[in-house]
Amino acid sequence: MRHSSIPSAQLIVQHCKAKQIKNVIISPGSRNAPLTIDFTEDPYFSCFSVIDERSAAFFALGIAQHLCQPVAVVCTSGSALLNYYPAVAEAFYSGLPLVVISADRPVYKIDVGDGQTIRQDDVFHRHIGYSTNLKQDVVHATERIELYAPEWLQGNSEEASQTRIQQHNDRELNTALNVALKIKLPVHINVPFEEPLYDTARKPAAVPLVVPAKKEEVDEISDIGNFVDLWNAAERKMVLVGVNPPHAVEQQFLDQLAEDPSVIVFTETTSNLHHPRFFTSIDSVLAPIEKRDNRDTVFQRLRPEILLTFGGLVVSKKIKAFLRKYKPRHHWHIDPLKAYDTFFSLNHHFKMAANLFFLQFLRKTKPVQSEYYSYSNSIRNAYVAKRKAYLERIPFSDMSVFKHILPGIPEGYQLHLANSSTVRYGQLFDLHPSLHVFCNRGTSGIDGSVSTAVGSSIYAENPTVLITGDLSFFYDSNGLWNNYLRPDFRIILINNNGGGIFRILPGKEETENFERFFETAHQRDVELLSRQFGFEYLSASDENGLTGMLSGFYEPSPHPKLLEVHTPRTMNDKILLGYFDFISSIKY
Repeated sequence: MRHSSIPSAQLIVQHCKAKQIKNVIISPGSRNAPLTIDFTEDPYFSCFSVIDERSAAFFALGIAQHLCQPVAVVCTSGSALLNYYPAVAEAFYSGLPLVVISADRPVYKIDVGDGQTIRQDDVFHRHIGYSTNLKQDVVHATERIELYAPEWLQGNSEEASQTRIQQHNDRELNTALNVALKIKLPVHINVPFEEPLYDTARKPAAVPLVVPAKKEEVDEISDIGNFVDLWNAAERKMVLVGVNPPHAVEQQFLDQLAEDPSVIVFTETTSNLHHPRFFTSIDSVLAPIEKRDNRDTVFQRLRPEILLTFGGLVVSKKIKAFLRKYKPRHHWHIDPLKAYDTFFSLNHHFKMAANLFFLQFLRKTKPVQSEYYSYSNSIRNAYVAKRKAYLERIPFSDMSVFKHILPGIPEGYQLHLANSSTVRYGQLFDLHPSLHVFCNRGTSGIDGSVSTAVGSSIYAENPTVLITGDLSFFYDSNGLWNNYLRPDFRIILINNNGGGIFRILPGKEETENFERFFETAHQRDVELLSRQFGFEYLSASDENGLTGMLSGFYEPSPHPKLLEVHTPRTMNDKILLGYFDFISSIKY
């Protein structure tokens, strides 16, 4: 097995191997050749080649999202590194351990007019768990160091200088990779390489000093009696769950929460939690209340005494607005690492996994007689009936498309939702409990949806379907520019010819400037693009065409498939807003 002749490249790869970071996404370049050689020559690593660095980082994010493990991305020097930033920010706010490894030019060639150089050290400093700049080896290209940085060698032997350099690099690599493993945040390792870059050796010259990552998790709830007493005395408890990986919480705990008449559980599509008594469409509960004359009275009845939250970020703006105005007396959050004060009322952070919390807590609690669930359920039942009636009367549109495509996804599929309108429409419908749902809700950007879904599909036991809007798809079409598309990969692209969500937001105007600069109406050709990347292309523009195309869409095929669904650009917002008006006529 060959190794790069550069010790710091060897050291990085050996540390990754020692920390069991197996998946590595590499974008081509020359400066990162030493890393590419060592990663690809070692059969331990699963290496993927993705040309576009922005796409590569989201591809890695998808793997990390699916496996809940650190994934490394490797790039060359210069602006290549900056293309990682959107995915780094997403990883930072989603709590995903992305390991960014960037090759750099020697420090003496930065800011002197040398090509392909920028200030790479600490470039992600506002959105990174840990950032380090490794020291350059002095036993490699020593003659160049003597020429450009002779002070590095003055007063010390070459071997003594190299020993100190490796001690520094060992320490920094241990710290960075342990942050990724323990704190689940992205980390950045920047490493300078001097030429020659392609020389190899049969044996590694560097032997790493590895410090294992020790997870320091709280395993017992302190003062549990006080929290239990508060819980057992409260008649209105709300549990709100954001983004969660599949199977994160044991069903027995969910069942116990659901059986308490003083508890209501709000879940989102991205929570991957299911129970018949859970409330799955938060906006459908709250929107009708907002339009009522006695809304304050109704909201006061829904106002929780205790709010218990866990999982990641929440999509629904309406639940945020409700809980910020009608604050709970107590807000507790469960998470091993962090707690956002989203509703400006956080009282306590239980620093542990949800399963461990519920194992200790729920065995000491008891159901409390209350009308909290029954009253909330009466609202839910009313809107469900109204929703069914509304869906039967609306014309072909974004909303009617979701009525057809969501129930038609085969059981066990992995479902990726793009951001903007797509994930919000997904919140209005019930999904089969067997589906595993993912969405990049850390920064909620449209960039990277395609790349993330493709990366996540690599290790998925079952097939993957991505539901996306047209702008999200075009923005990240390079996500299809790789050799890792499975033939069972599916895309449903809802093309309303622009950023339809801007028609729903306040301030919309029917002007040429609105269409050009906000809605960004376009005439891009999806068919040509999909065929370029080897997809079998299908199209539908009405209800009959859609149901016909869906009938065989998920059947096995030699190539991945893309179904483009054309919807009316100027009608979708009226139908969605009309839905909330229609269900607001509920009497309760």
